[in-house]
Amino acid sequence: MKAIRLGLLPRIIIAIALGIGLGLVVPDGVTRLFLTFNAIFSQFLGFAIPLIILALVAEAIGSIGHSAGKMLLLTVAIAYGSTVFSGYLAYFTGDAIFPHLIEPGKVEQLQSAGEALTPYFTIEMPPVMGVMTALVLAFILGLGVAHLESKALKHVIVDLKDIISDVIEKVIIPLLPLYIFGIFLEMASSGKVAGVLVVFIKIIGVIFALHILLLLLQFTIAGVITKKNPLSLLGNMLPAYFTALGTASSAATIPVTLAQSKKNGTSDGVASFVVPLCATIHLSGSTLKIVSCALALILMQGGTYDLGLFTHFILLLGVTMVAAPGVPGGAIMAALAILQSILGFSVEEQALMISLYITMDSFGTACNVTGDGAIALVVDKLLGHKVQGSATA
Repeated sequence: MKAIRLGLLPRIIIAIALGIGLGLVVPDGVTRLFLTFNAIFSQFLGFAIPLIILALVAEAIGSIGHSAGKMLLLTVAIAYGSTVFSGYLAYFTGDAIFPHLIEPGKVEQLQSAGEALTPYFTIEMPPVMGVMTALVLAFILGLGVAHLESKALKHVIVDLKDIISDVIEKVIIPLLPLYIFGIFLEMASSGKVAGVLVVFIKIIGVIFALHILLLLLQFTIAGVITKKNPLSLLGNMLPAYFTALGTASSAATIPVTLAQSKKNGTSDGVASFVVPLCATIHLSGSTLKIVSCALALILMQGGTYDLGLFTHFILLLGVTMVAAPGVPGGAIMAALAILQSILGFSVEEQALMISLYITMDSFGTACNVTGDGAIALVVDKLLGHKVQGSATA
């Protein structure tokens, strides 16, 4: 008989459920054992984050920049604009709604919960560079590869990206459920878990509604520009939406997204270029989730924020998301760096972000790929005639 293989989402859900259930009954010594693992794993995660940013962003920018042209620049500009817009949509909606959903009593519960349990020991793993250093270096190397067309440097960057991707896929992702189990085990034993779960349910509902609103806005804009029925255009993209919902992968959904984009009237040349590119660089749904969850967690902890802080976060997050689809669960992994450096998220808050994000992973991916169809329509309307002209020349 074939062994049953559970995906990441089921393992995360099981880890959360076991952590909550066992945290109420296991001795403190057992909890401290898992806290020791978490302390070591978080040190390794902190060490790996700058390397993740450097390897993935450098390779992504180098690959995109190599095929520069008007269609590339237009597609990147629209994708980045859509991603940034989704971040602001999440921020302003969350700023208006979340304070009413997150009760002051829940915040006080989190703040006053005991934190007596500590790891038995930890191992320091200082990162080789800071997050911003890694991001700037990634830009320099990526743009350098694109401009100089250096095959030697490109091979080094690609090899580094493959190594880091393997570390994420074979080390970080498999250990992630155990890490999250330890987080919820500690929260249950210290009495913090009730407030977290109540907020989880409310935030997931708001984010799902925002995903639908974002898609309606994207296809309304595409419909106005192309003079087509937005609801009909969105309806044609539903097979791509549900395929992504099942696979949780933008890359695996590309054939369906491509076919449905052509069904909407996008020319073959434009669709074949824009859809695969947007599967890499257009993560409006993922950005919406990350910004919403980050804002919710700040409110849960009784923290302060303002528009300037989140503008810094959203603009940098839009750039960082370029690297995200290269690895499983990559969006939240790539975002951890700026969650820490800009918003000051602790290890526990980063773990909660991972839990919230993974819980809604498929919905974010579905929103991303469906929006790719809207971008393809706009690019085809603005530049499609040039592609067709060059093809017939």
